[in-house]
Amino acid sequence: MSHSLPPLSLYVHVPWCVRKCPYCDFNSHGVGRSGALPEEDYLSALIEDLQADLPLARGRELVSVFIGGGTPSLMSAGFYGRLLDAVAERLPMAADIEITLEANPGTLERGRFAGYRRVGINRLSLGVQSFQDAQLEALGRIHSGDDARAAVNEAREAGFDNLNLDLMHGLPDQTPELALADLELALALSPEHLSWYQLTLEPNTEFHSRPPVLPEEEVLWDIQDLGHARLEAAGLSRYEISAYARPGRRSRHNLNYWRFGDYLGIGAGAHAKLSVEAEGGLHIERRWKTRQPEAYLRRQRDPRGFLAGRAPIPAEELPLEFAMNVLRLTDGVPLSSWSAHTGRPAQALLGRLDEARKKGLLMEEAERVQASPQGLLFLNELLALIDPSG
Repeated sequence: MSHSLPPLSLYVHVPWCVRKCPYCDFNSHGVGRSGALPEEDYLSALIEDLQADLPLARGRELVSVFIGGGTPSLMSAGFYGRLLDAVAERLPMAADIEITLEANPGTLERGRFAGYRRVGINRLSLGVQSFQDAQLEALGRIHSGDDARAAVNEAREAGFDNLNLDLMHGLPDQTPELALADLELALALSPEHLSWYQLTLEPNTEFHSRPPVLPEEEVLWDIQDLGHARLEAAGLSRYEISAYARPGRRSRHNLNYWRFGDYLGIGAGAHAKLSVEAEGGLHIERRWKTRQPEAYLRRQRDPRGFLAGRAPIPAEELPLEFAMNVLRLTDGVPLSSWSAHTGRPAQALLGRLDEARKKGLLMEEAERVQASPQGLLFLNELLALIDPSG
């Protein structure tokens, strides 16, 4: 492998869920509780999709696989066993590869976690969002707080020792006391990783067209301050804006995203970011696959394949793209990596860094670009200062 190429991950998208949540802007399509899924056809399409993308891997081994959705836990363990076998036949995998599956507590059949663990999945990410039944109902979730606790217990019984809980805050009518109560319930389950992020009203969602009443800004600040302090006190260190982990349990897959690594994307609507050969050397390209599941499945018989679009990242946009990712990390990046990833001399950045430090948005680190706690809160303002095209 060339030293100029970053690490490589694989993202697999499973687009179906029981029903679409009103806040969700991901490529997900409701099928109902009894909806039959085209497992065999989708597996065949995913393998064909991966096969077509193999030249883009350029001989690199996979450091991580992340299976997201939708609700990937609607698919059987056998589906993932065959998929992961097909991946391993086509791409080398790191000896300590991290393989994550997203799961929702309301879609689990008893014993399914044990099957996932047997086929090689070694990390689970549970979409809990809240342990309060009233909040879950307001979010349109199909599980209860008891379902979430039962799912964690079953995951532990199945042998999973690397567990992430997804938890939201800033929920409709949520108080700091309710938000902290959710965190306490999560901490009582001893997760290795916690993703704790604020509910936002995204375009093209039901909540955007019919917004619920959300907490006032002062309440949101209180929730964040109290929550960050509580998680750190519990031994979950913040390493990204909304990610907390115990020592050695940071998400390798997400770290590869945030460090501007490469990733293949297979499945309906999956995105990829890749370093590809072009005139004058390597350039970075984003790719995306056909979005609608039915159209994606039809692409197996289409000479155009599964690719819906591709676009190189223009050289002048690379510094901002790089900064948008790495400045989410609490420890930032070495200043030297700026040139390596953007093709721009670090010297050209120094004046902008000084201005950001004067505003208190960057740490006083000579050889690192690292957001201060204030900079993490006001990341857009920090990015606007650093962006060389601004």
